[in-house]
Amino acid sequence: MRLDPSRVRKRLHLASGLILGVFLLTHFSNHALGLISVQAMERGRLTFNLLWRNPLGGIALYGALAVHFVLALEALYRRQTLRMPWKEKLKIVSGLAMPFLLVGHVTATRIDWVLSGYSAGYYDLLPYLWGKPIDRLDQSLALLLAWAHGCLGFWFWLRPKPWYPRIALPLYTLALMVPLLALLGFAAGGRSLGAALPSQSWFMKGRTDPAVLAEIRIALFAGLGLSIAGVLIARLIPMRGKVRIRYPDGRVLSVNRGFSLLEASRAAGIPHVAICGGRGRCSTCRVRVTEGLDRLPPAGKAERATLERINAPDNVRLACQLKPQFDVAIAPILGADNIGVKVQTPEEETGGRERRVALLFCDLRDFTRMSQQHLPFDTVFLLNRYFEMVGEAVEGAGGVVNKFIGDGVFAMFGLHNRLNEASLQALTAATEISHGIRLLNQRFESELTRPFRVAMGMHAGTAIIGRIGYGQAAALTAVGDSVNAASRLEGFAKEYDAELAVSADLLRQAGVSLEDQPTYPISIRGRTGTLETLIVQDARSLAPMIEAARKAEATPAAERG
Repeated sequence: MRLDPSRVRKRLHLASGLILGVFLLTHFSNHALGLISVQAMERGRLTFNLLWRNPLGGIALYGALAVHFVLALEALYRRQTLRMPWKEKLKIVSGLAMPFLLVGHVTATRIDWVLSGYSAGYYDLLPYLWGKPIDRLDQSLALLLAWAHGCLGFWFWLRPKPWYPRIALPLYTLALMVPLLALLGFAAGGRSLGAALPSQSWFMKGRTDPAVLAEIRIALFAGLGLSIAGVLIARLIPMRGKVRIRYPDGRVLSVNRGFSLLEASRAAGIPHVAICGGRGRCSTCRVRVTEGLDRLPPAGKAERATLERINAPDNVRLACQLKPQFDVAIAPILGADNIGVKVQTPEEETGGRERRVALLFCDLRDFTRMSQQHLPFDTVFLLNRYFEMVGEAVEGAGGVVNKFIGDGVFAMFGLHNRLNEASLQALTAATEISHGIRLLNQRFESELTRPFRVAMGMHAGTAIIGRIGYGQAAALTAVGDSVNAASRLEGFAKEYDAELAVSADLLRQAGVSLEDQPTYPISIRGRTGTLETLIVQDARSLAPMIEAARKAEATPAAERG
């Protein structure tokens, strides 16, 4: 069986990171015992030494440290561009800086112990560090940097897991409390022993000569520095051959072989979505290959699994994993512009008031089933594109997106204008949503197992407008019989397999003629009588009636003018 180098690297990186993470947790816990006493710290040190200072523990710890550092250098060398999100930069910089900060500590403890057999404890180290502010600062910075690097690594690893949100809060709490308690314990222990240098014990007979330890420190610093410098110099050596990458807008990039498509986009400053950070764990960076497909290297195991998960066609590849060796033309499938959606929250009085408004409920049909066939990253991305489209349609027509409910949207019209104008705005928004959903289907045709479909319910009437909720969750919204009616009409649109169910009350307020339009008397739960309703299969068909209503409204004003 042929090993996948990328998969081997990832597993080695994860295994070494887990070992180092366990060591940091035990080491920090030991420091935190300083809040009790230095004696407690010393007892903890002797206990933890049973784990880390036996032959197997020592090989695991320092083997993991060496593997982790070598993999960091190798990743730095393979990375074709240093343009990356700030979290990735912080992870790389902290990982490379950490060994320099730990050299002094490792030399004075582990290396001294290996050479002389003397195990320096807290009674030796704390007074020494406490008497030297620079060394004390260096040690504290090393602690924080090591922990930050580990937390970032675990965050990148755990973030795509479906169960991560359930444990995120306890993990964040742990990530903050562990280093805080360690620093407090370190400070408490140092203050309790004072700053008297233990000259007789620190340089006692039987310990390694300080001059020898100093030479070892210099050698370690030089080795680390030369390793990083060598990698940076090697990056400057141009690779043989160039690859041309052509984008849909006509731009052509010429990059060295070995660049991934995502790295090429980042190096050129071309926006390219990659929610997982370019690790092949999502499919948001995927591209459609329009030329050169037959000469591309085959997808690796991780990339192939992701593409199969979303039923991607043969001409779709992950930009973060694909490193073309020949010229290629691509088209990013998911746009990078404004992934999120802004909810418009108008400034209103917090007290309740009655107002005649037009209300719109819009729901994405069968999205639960659709989401089961996509990765979580893609589900969120597609849902946000839908919300963005609906939000722009509502706000463009003059309404307010009040809230998002699962895969549904609730919008209000008429907070600052008359009901007849608000009703026309709501109808306009419905036609734009109908048009927009078809554009989304065209854009993501190859990615969707079934096209997007919406169901909308609309009604006009009196509602209570006010800020409702508790604390930070309080928001301006509408309640009342009219809101319930609009929500129920959305359900009837689904029952009739139509895009829109709109009440005759709203249509009359908008000035839309109902002649030759079949309406249905619909019973609304909790409401006496029936609600005359127009069922519309394609909301775009309302456009001529809306235009006629606008002209009819404008004609009297023109005659008066």
